[in-house]
This record gives sequence, structure tokens and C-alpha cells, in this order.
Amino acid sequence: MIRVLVLVAVVVGLALWLLKARRPRGGDDSARNGAGRPAPPAAMVACAHCGVHLPRPDAVQDAQGRSFCGEAHRLAGPR
Repeated sequence: MIRVLVLVAVVVGLALWLLKARRPRGGDDSARNGAGRPAPPAAMVACAHCGVHLPRPDAVQDAQGRSFCGEAHRLAGPR
């Protein structure tokens, strides 16, 4: 009986190893830097008009440096 259990464990382990080897490596490289690690998260800022949080690179800024979620809220001004 123990031989059967050991044999089943070996077969299951071999099947899992083969499945893992066949899976494509990497995946989505768009968020990875050159060293293969994920890129650090972008700093978040709040819109001065509505308060929604968004990544700093996506924000629109006015002459005073305040961040807004879009051009319409920049034109409307802070609340």
C-alpha cells in the first residue's frame, strides 16, 4: 500500500513539474524595469477640485503647482 502512495506522489509531482515547465515565463513586461523587477509605484496626488486620487504623471497642474484630474477641473479651479 505504501508503494502505491509513493508512486502516486511521484507521478503527481512529475505532472506538476511538467505543467510548470510548460507555462510561459515572464508575462506582462510593461510594468517591469530593466532588472526584471516590477517598476516602483507612481506617487499619487489628489485633485484640488474633486479630491480624486490619481498618479502624478497623469495629473494636470496649474501655474501654482496644484494637481487636477483633468483640464476641466483645472479651469474650474480648486474648491
